[in-house]
Amino acid sequence: MSRVGKMPIALPAGAEVTISTEQITIKGPQGVLSQALNGLVTVANDNGTLSFSPANDGREANAMSGTLRALVNNMVNGVTKGFEKKLNLVGVGYKAQAQGDKLNLSLGFSHPVVHAMPAGVTCATPTPTEILIKGIDKQKVGQVAAEVRAYRSPEPYKGKGVRYADEVVVIKETKKK
Repeated sequence: MSRVGKMPIALPAGAEVTISTEQITIKGPQGVLSQALNGLVTVANDNGTLSFSPANDGREANAMSGTLRALVNNMVNGVTKGFEKKLNLVGVGYKAQAQGDKLNLSLGFSHPVVHAMPAGVTCATPTPTEILIKGIDKQKVGQVAAEVRAYRSPEPYKGKGVRYADEVVVIKETKKK
């Protein structure tokens, strides 16, 4: 059986779970998230502890139990604590400004780049060269951060561009004559 799938999820205070035949819904202080259930996995709620087990002895059911357990664990963490990604802008004149549900970026192009935030994801700019992306859905937060980074990913010679806060960019040596 999957090692991840064997571990139960303890629901923290303030989190409520609803399990139906088609989906699992988790409600917490930050919001509500739901995930479609797979027929290969059985989910049980034992007094605030969620356990996942494969419905049969197949390899696919075993893998799916670990996958579903990881997704539900991310949902529980999202509705209780939330997720955030931090991006840094490196380069002369590169700056960002959050305006409502839009992020205005000046990345050295001849035009400003405007990125609209999807529902459930917010952005903040504590300084002009830092971007904080927050939300309860880990997949959406990561996707938005990847889209913003893709506007100008770090180049290998000077390191200019949009990078994650914990990202290390290896600088190449320039070609010599």
